[in-house]
Amino acid sequence: MINARNFYINGQWMPPLASRDLDVLNPATEQKVEQISLAGPEDVNRAVLAAKDAFKSWSQTSKQDRLDLLKAILTQYRARSQDLAEAMTLEMGAPKGFALTSQAACGEHHIEAFIRVLESFKFEEPVTANDSGDTLFLEPIGVCGLITPWNWPMNQITLKVIPALAAGCTMVLKPSEESPLSALVFAEIMHDAGVPAGVFNLVNGDGAGAGAALTSHPDVHMVSFTGSTRAGTHITQSAASTIKRVALELGGKGANIIFSDAAETAVSEGVALCMENTGQSCNAPTRMLVERSRYAAAVAEAAEAAQRIKAGMPSDPQSDIGPVINQRQFDAIQAKIKAAIAEGARLVAGGPGRPDDLKQGYFIKPTVFADCTADMSIMQQEVFGPVLAMMPFDTEEEAIALANSTPYGLTNYIQTTDKDRARRVAHGLRSGTVEINYQFCDYGTPFGGVGYSGNGREGGAEGLREFLEVKAVAGL
Repeated sequence: MINARNFYINGQWMPPLASRDLDVLNPATEQKVEQISLAGPEDVNRAVLAAKDAFKSWSQTSKQDRLDLLKAILTQYRARSQDLAEAMTLEMGAPKGFALTSQAACGEHHIEAFIRVLESFKFEEPVTANDSGDTLFLEPIGVCGLITPWNWPMNQITLKVIPALAAGCTMVLKPSEESPLSALVFAEIMHDAGVPAGVFNLVNGDGAGAGAALTSHPDVHMVSFTGSTRAGTHITQSAASTIKRVALELGGKGANIIFSDAAETAVSEGVALCMENTGQSCNAPTRMLVERSRYAAAVAEAAEAAQRIKAGMPSDPQSDIGPVINQRQFDAIQAKIKAAIAEGARLVAGGPGRPDDLKQGYFIKPTVFADCTADMSIMQQEVFGPVLAMMPFDTEEEAIALANSTPYGLTNYIQTTDKDRARRVAHGLRSGTVEINYQFCDYGTPFGGVGYSGNGREGGAEGLREFLEVKAVAGL
């Protein structure tokens, strides 16, 4: 990529002021595929100042101007979807088909959804709590620092960049240094779509360097971050000194509650969903809670389903999942698998080490543990790999209590044919999202969590409102 070692600042590709290089590795081969530069505080400051200057004019544009730009971005995005998919296959090791039809496609759908939201969105609305005639102005918050993860690059970039643009904000995007290549293609898309200079800026960098400089910068008015709970804590602390808004979408430890009357395929579908994207999804259903009368059969079904999932090279059309992102993640997942065994969880599929037919790459065996207890680390800690933990329950109340027994609260799942029970359980679950019988929330539905899973919402009108300030006006 011609601009891999440059940053996109003020409508131009610019070299770093003080270069620090980082090799980008393909996790399937462990080989270098590109080299990027890591931004320092001076580079971040240059990008923030460009966004600050551009805010003066961009914040005053009309809704129609912003709609026209979003539609131009969508056109360019569709034209470059294959390039985006190829970049994500290189940087993530994602199977080629999955990279195109899921990883790249989700960004397109988010752009489409935000266009629909913006078309009907009102930036002025009356105060309805009284008859004073007061008016609320919804105005762009300002310069936004957007920090995105490596596991769903285009999903998270479009969920932040597009609503920020729609709101009238300007921004500095810092994608994960583990998956920077697709973000560079996205910056080219923004340029070719005609985004005005300074409205969108991109710097590559790590959390300790570029991330810290961005979150603490006095001219950044909002930080939107997706990543680990640990990093979210640091970002919140960094942002506190300048009293900026912080929106966080963090980790998860989703429960999949399977009642005895659930569909015959509920267990196998739950295993597949847990291990999709190599288990690298914060909303993955990684805890399977099964009503006791069905539990023994469910364990056998889950083991069989996991054994059918093929971890393999991205170029192999038979591969269901690829590697995890890097050596650090591989080692951490291996340690958690071994800890689960040591704590007494019963291993029924997979286990430590790579799949037998793979001698290189950060591949994890699709793994299932049965007979877990709620206090085991495998039931409490986010693994972020293709690892499922199972345990039985006896009553509806126990299932809810078990689901709520972790500090996370992102997405939980319910499998039952009893709609009244599904509604009761959904009310009892402490999470930002509940999906019933694998009916997944559509694009444009807000997504986010509670507790250690973060705050704020992404997607839909609620996701647009995150980037707006409310101004009360009397006397109009």
